[in-house]
Amino acid sequence: MSAAIKVGLVGARGYTGAELIRLFAAHPRFELAFVTSRELDGQRVADHNAGFAGELRYSSPDYRDLPGLGADAVVLALPNGKAAHIVQQFDDAGADPVIIDLSADYRFDPSWYYGLPELTRTRYAGQRRISNPGCYATAMQLAIAPMLNVLDGPVQCFGVSGYSGAGTTPSDRNNVELLRDNLMPYALAGHVHEREVPHQLGHPVEFMPHVAPHFRGITLTANLHLSIPFEHEEVLARYRGRYAAEPLVRVQDEAPWVSRIAGKHHVEIGGFTLSGDGKRLVVVATEDNLLKGAATQALQNLNLAFGLDELAGIPAYEEAA
Repeated sequence: MSAAIKVGLVGARGYTGAELIRLFAAHPRFELAFVTSRELDGQRVADHNAGFAGELRYSSPDYRDLPGLGADAVVLALPNGKAAHIVQQFDDAGADPVIIDLSADYRFDPSWYYGLPELTRTRYAGQRRISNPGCYATAMQLAIAPMLNVLDGPVQCFGVSGYSGAGTTPSDRNNVELLRDNLMPYALAGHVHEREVPHQLGHPVEFMPHVAPHFRGITLTANLHLSIPFEHEEVLARYRGRYAAEPLVRVQDEAPWVSRIAGKHHVEIGGFTLSGDGKRLVVVATEDNLLKGAATQALQNLNLAFGLDELAGIPAYEEAA
């Protein structure tokens, strides 16, 4: 029996933290060493997470004490702007666990590996600091990448997310009363993911996010102008060829529905529609923002960092087989 790999989870009260706890509970090698939450300090993790067993309790240690808690890896599931102070504690203590940051804080830092495995795993060379991509940014990049070398002008992306994407801190964007029968636009220019995707792909993107009344799941519609004309079958062949060896990216002809992606660990891409001249392509991608948009991708990155099967502990792998 291989030894357990100890993982610490910082910021576990949110929706993504809960998904990570469920994934770690079923993983063949990873074992939670500590789980932090100020609000739930002292309470049993099992009392708040179905499928988790044992007596582990939430704790609220001073960040300076985190390096001494003995984790082989630490996942930071905190809002933007919170990671640097924690990372500094590990640096000051000379501790070097694998650190996965789910916020945007290090997505533009070249010293951190940007972990969108389907597009970047060849860049992984044992880095101990890994930045998890944004949820929308994951869907955008996977929708755009197969056509990257034939794009002409910025790609326009219209995104709609369930309100879990706004987190648990109360705001208009997760207020179910305000969202009822509504579609709420926000950050229509300059969203962090609008900057993140061009930084990674090297091509301009214009992104318009919205929040809908459903709880989880993203629909991302990308409008691509092309430098040369394409036929429908050529486009389909490009996407199927690019993702043929990727179990967590599924390409289909028809447009995917967000209601069918909730609770799933993969991305679905389809709805390929060309203009009459073949030089404008519309593509639709869906994903669960809490899973492939966050927790599942973090688990892929942890598996990669520890030399495990990248899909270990991800139930969708068995579903895809």
